Amino acid sequence: MNNVESHISIQYFQHAYAEFILGSYNNALCLCDFRYRNMRNAVDSRVQQSLNAQFIEKNSDVIETTKFQLSEYFSGARTSFDLPLITAGTPFQKSVWDALQAIRYGETPSYRDLATMIDNEGAVRAVGTANGANALAIIIPCHRVIASDGSMGGYGGGLPLKKRLLALEEKVLAYKKT
Repeated sequence: MNNVESHISIQYFQHAYAEFILGSYNNALCLCDFRYRNMRNAVDSRVQQSLNAQFIEKNSDVIETTKFQLSEYFSGARTSFDLPLITAGTPFQKSVWDALQAIRYGETPSYRDLATMIDNEGAVRAVGTANGANALAIIIPCHRVIASDGSMGGYGGGLPLKKRLLALEEKVLAYKKT
C-alpha cells in the first residue's frame, strides 16, 4: 500500500475580489479556481481524474498558506507565490502553464507571445484554450495574457476581474517605483 492520498482536500475561500475553490493533494496545491466559473465541472473532473482522487471538504496546511498568500497578493504585498503545485492536464497544457509562470508581475504578453514562448507559434488558439483551462488561477497568472490587439481576451473569473487584477498589478508596480 502506498502513501498517496485518495482524496483532494477542498475549501471555499471568499475574498472581496472573488470566491475561490481551493484544493490540495499530497501537500501540494492542485486547485485554485473561481467557484462559479463556466467551466467549473470540466476543471473539477479533469483534476479529479488526473489525480485519481475525489474531493472531500477538508482543510490542509497548503490551503491555509494559499489563503494567506492570496490575501497578500490582493493587498499588493505579494508579487509572486511560493506554493508547491500539481498541475492536472495534457503535456501541451502543462507547457503553457509552465510558460505562464515565467510571466513577471505586471507584464501582459499576448496569446501569440505565449505560443512563441513554448516554441509553437502556430498554436495561438490552442494556447488560448489551455490558458482558459488553468485550474490554478492567480497562482499561475493566466490573467496576464491579453489579445494581440491589446484587448483583454477572455478570463475564467470574468473580464471585470481580469481588468481589476491587471490594474492592481500596475498600481503596485507604480507605487514600488516611487
